[in-house]
Amino acid sequence: MKFASSRTLLGIAALIVLNVLSAFVFFRLDLTQEKRYTLSTATQTLLTNLPDDVHIDVYLTGDLPPAFKRLEQAVRETLDEFQAVNSGRKITYRFVDPDQLTNVDAKNKLIDKLQQQGLLPTNLVASEGGKRTEKLVFPGVVVSYKGKETGVLLLKGNKAASKEEQLNQSYEGVEFQLASAIRKLTQTDETRRRIGLLYGHTQVPPSRFADLLASVQENYLLFFIDMTKPGPIEGLDAVLVPKPDRPFSEDEIFKLDQFVVKGGRALFFVDGQRVDSVNNEGTYAQPINLGLDDLFFRWGVRLNRDVVKDMYCAPIPLNVGNIGDKPNVQLLPWRFYPLLNNFGTSGNPIVRNLDRVLGRFVSTLDTVRSVGIQKTPLLLTSQYTKVLKAPVLISYNEARQQPDPQTYTDGVRSIAYLLEGTFQSLFTNRILPGDPRAAGFRAQGAASRVLVCSDGDLIVNDVDYKRNAPYPLGFDRFTRTTFANKDFALNAIDYLVDPNGVIAARARTVTLRPLDKIRVDANRTGWQALNLLGPLALVGLIGGVWQVVRKRRYGK
Repeated sequence: MKFASSRTLLGIAALIVLNVLSAFVFFRLDLTQEKRYTLSTATQTLLTNLPDDVHIDVYLTGDLPPAFKRLEQAVRETLDEFQAVNSGRKITYRFVDPDQLTNVDAKNKLIDKLQQQGLLPTNLVASEGGKRTEKLVFPGVVVSYKGKETGVLLLKGNKAASKEEQLNQSYEGVEFQLASAIRKLTQTDETRRRIGLLYGHTQVPPSRFADLLASVQENYLLFFIDMTKPGPIEGLDAVLVPKPDRPFSEDEIFKLDQFVVKGGRALFFVDGQRVDSVNNEGTYAQPINLGLDDLFFRWGVRLNRDVVKDMYCAPIPLNVGNIGDKPNVQLLPWRFYPLLNNFGTSGNPIVRNLDRVLGRFVSTLDTVRSVGIQKTPLLLTSQYTKVLKAPVLISYNEARQQPDPQTYTDGVRSIAYLLEGTFQSLFTNRILPGDPRAAGFRAQGAASRVLVCSDGDLIVNDVDYKRNAPYPLGFDRFTRTTFANKDFALNAIDYLVDPNGVIAARARTVTLRPLDKIRVDANRTGWQALNLLGPLALVGLIGGVWQVVRKRRYGK
């Protein structure tokens, strides 16, 4: 008896010591194959250095289908990891089900607030075990910090994928979405990166870039660059060149060249041809020379003077005749507006789990040999494409014609490339000692990153002229669909500026391991019996063994 009492006391003492140590020593082990509970280094740094409290209201909860419960659980687990990293407990959260509000006015007020935050309701339908579940939910969160709020939509992913795949993509993106929102609210002007917008080379009015610029300013300090002023481009982390239609001078190309060679990042959204306007009779897409060909060629890409027709495309409204005395307007596929849903096999965070991107009069890009530069294709057409060399006639009447798939044989073509490495100057061995540009000239410098996209319209938003307000970037007013143009541009800026930052969380992979539904249905009764009786049998077995051991030990 004394031995048993001593052992009991030792066990109690060990538990006390273990609890005391747990208050000072904290660790967690992630034993999953994909490390799904391990936050990226950038997210951990962001949470560790939070200057003040952050509160998160999650509205994806309640009586949900099992697949959406999994997404809800992913949000809960991610927020628990956020709290575990932030030992100062500056992260708080709660789950709110709008359906639980019994006051109609309060419920409608909350719904209006969520919609103003960009959290539009989604009608979720799922079938599990022969049961159909349908519910209107708000799949998002609202992050609050020092009186500021921002809405975060959690239901992301490629809408062309199956519902299961799209939900899994949303699962994979939870950390990135939440961390991006916290970064947007908590960063200061001292910590923001500096982005330069090159102006003076495009005739596109500022209202057509309004949504992109407003979104960039949420995370970065935005500056406008006047290339006509003397001196190099300095003090910026990245430069954005939006849809230029006027040629660059040699001095301007030199400035861009040296900015990249010295480690600056650049994003070029340029066209290989110019389409001024289109009508039923047609207009010609004319080749456009911006003076950037040699610079791109030195970096390893070639912008072609052509235009792509793709059978996987967006529609436009067209009058196909009259019904009585009224025009018969129908949406017909417009093959000059390709839907870019091919992102290659690189799995780059810029395009991972990205939805379709809408292109307009896109050209093709080819690669050429460039030492020290890694080239990653980001946006590609479908395999059913036709490439037309400019100048070429473009007419709305072309949409009336039934395309022949046998003529769309040019295969998958690249529209955007990411270039990474150490860039060589285009002006190597061309700058004489007496040239004023020789001071500070570098033929080769630090590693850098450049994105070249052969569609200037990809970052141009449409405008609602009745309200005199810009539409969101990527919004198609004909189909009322918002494509992922803005996500692509913002992801590209994030990656170019800091590839190891919050954008790295987009590389997370969670493998789907679905059950064989046919076998599950065929053996449903057996599995149900096993799940019901198995635990009882196991408990009974353990109890019986324990009784036998006790009888043998104390029976004498």
